[in-house]
Amino acid sequence: MTEKNKYKLNLPDTIFPMRGNLAKREPDWVNKWNKRNLYKEVSESRKENKKYILHDGPPYANGDIHIGHAVNKILKDFIVKSKILSGYDSPYIPGWDCHGLPIELVVEKKHGKNIDPTKFRALCRSYALEQVEKQKKDFQRLGILGDWDNPYLTLNYKTEADIVRSLGKIYKNGFLYQGSKPVHWCTECSSALAEAEVEYEDKESPAIDVGFISSDHKKLEKIFRITSSKEIMAVIWTTTPWTLPANEAISVHPELDYGIYEADEKLLILSTDLAEERLSKYKFKSVQLGACKGSQLEGTMFFHPFLEKLVPIICGDHVTTEAGTGLVHTAPAHGIDDYIVGARYNLPVENPVDE
Repeated sequence: MTEKNKYKLNLPDTIFPMRGNLAKREPDWVNKWNKRNLYKEVSESRKENKKYILHDGPPYANGDIHIGHAVNKILKDFIVKSKILSGYDSPYIPGWDCHGLPIELVVEKKHGKNIDPTKFRALCRSYALEQVEKQKKDFQRLGILGDWDNPYLTLNYKTEADIVRSLGKIYKNGFLYQGSKPVHWCTECSSALAEAEVEYEDKESPAIDVGFISSDHKKLEKIFRITSSKEIMAVIWTTTPWTLPANEAISVHPELDYGIYEADEKLLILSTDLAEERLSKYKFKSVQLGACKGSQLEGTMFFHPFLEKLVPIICGDHVTTEAGTGLVHTAPAHGIDDYIVGARYNLPVENPVDE
């Protein structure tokens, strides 16, 4: 015996193979669980116990599963199985969201756009069910136990009917009302888009400062306690100049301080917190002549910069001094903040953008 081999490692004999070979062995395990109906067996063993229900938000029935699906389903499976091992009756009912624009777009690509609505809905249902079966096999392949033979599907007629019934209850209780709001719109699909369906790309557009000339000169002189014959302008800053044709107001924050600055033969209204930065950018030498709270400016009228109409100054809590001038160009047809503050003042929702 040498110094090198004086220690021996004795391993027990086991039935475990030296190699995992999981790519071949895991499908066999899943098949055995399915043949044994393991989910039903486990459920029967816990059916008299206290329940623990995990409500699973459904994946969308379109395309192959990806790593995001796997993470979502596996983490939920951990929870369900741990509760079963803790003695709970924890049934898992998988489901799918079977409605929506992505499915419709795939069907349109395959069959064209000018399809009879009844036939179109039937084609969408058929496609969604194909996707459900594909994804179901992949989820089972991940080893997730559940009632795969009885999933909930949003396209089930009973589910659709229950949605209508629920809407009826909402209406009966007086919680349903008709209104408007700005939404993302797809000109290609002729459909509104949810925020989650919008994909953004990097795009550079000019940020501009725009002066709105006052039509209430005397009133502003009184508010700022000044006397001057020079033109008074409320200056806004916007990163979306293409929305200016839809402008209906200028928003200020009621509690912020606003100053009036004599600069380049004009009087400019700016937030006192941002005035120095903006005037430096304009390369104007200036003198502050007066100040007031935003609430005092409410109702004063200004000429739209290029349309023949007057727009008011209104008050909104969405106005900040993080950037810009402290006066916000307000177009109720473009953006939810503008729409909400505009509705408070009964501003028109003029949207000159069409397809």
